[in-house]
Amino acid sequence: MTRHVAVLMGGWSAEREVSLATGAACTKALKQAGFDVTPIDVQRDMGALITRLYPKPDAVFNALHGRFGEDGCVQGLLNILGIPYTHSGLMASSMAMDKPTAKRMFEAAGIPVAKHIVATEAEIRAADPMPRPYVIKPCNEGSSVGVHIVRVGDNAHSFEGTGWPHGDRVMVEEFIEGREFTVAVMGDRALSVTDITTERNFYDYDAKYKTGGSKHTIPADVNQEIFDACLDYALLAHRTLGCRGVSRADFRYDGKTLYILEVNTQPGMTATSLVPEQAEFVGISFPELVTWMVDNAECDA
Repeated sequence: MTRHVAVLMGGWSAEREVSLATGAACTKALKQAGFDVTPIDVQRDMGALITRLYPKPDAVFNALHGRFGEDGCVQGLLNILGIPYTHSGLMASSMAMDKPTAKRMFEAAGIPVAKHIVATEAEIRAADPMPRPYVIKPCNEGSSVGVHIVRVGDNAHSFEGTGWPHGDRVMVEEFIEGREFTVAVMGDRALSVTDITTERNFYDYDAKYKTGGSKHTIPADVNQEIFDACLDYALLAHRTLGCRGVSRADFRYDGKTLYILEVNTQPGMTATSLVPEQAEFVGISFPELVTWMVDNAECDA
């Protein structure tokens, strides 16, 4: 009997367009894998969403990114409805999305993190909260949304004159000069290490999702000790947060120390995305990857 999968995509976060691209790619791959697929562009009307999820599908493929879809909210709804879904559960999703919480978890597990503080708009406008260069990040957004690097010699913060783009609090983190690595985790397996380079100031939203915005070298050309540390830390971070299914851990390496930046519990699954790239590198096709994700879908008891 053909299994029915509903693909949740879109939503209303800052990452709506990327989510639609992820959803479209996954819908196509799931159909290629033989599933009966219903794509759903999620709106704010929860009653309409619940109606569209009946009769219950065998599983939900969660292709939402950002707030509501990645922070535990939709996971809680699916738990209530008793519908298995891909990716992490409510608690892991919410902890990974909240950067200060995730940093505390990583530190407790022995994974190196950059120096960081949580600050308010008033504190940052009054004075540099730490020596430059440093990074200002929203505490609970993904895909580098709203990220600003404040460098030595900058006359003003890049957000001045345009209004404060963040919420009540932000993460201020030491900027680590060096290389950017990422590792996809699939269940209990770290797949490989990708070295990401870009001609932009840093690996921002456009570098991630626009064609030609970045170059991915896989496997990363780095000494074996650092390569293995990336794999080990990614798997440890995945387990520390209680993630399941697929996640992706991002790192910076300054030539001496490897620092974890964050874990993405809803990594992108578009044509330029890193997880499908790593899966293909280790011999797992895109249809095989999404099939594995559906086979491992769960909901919290």
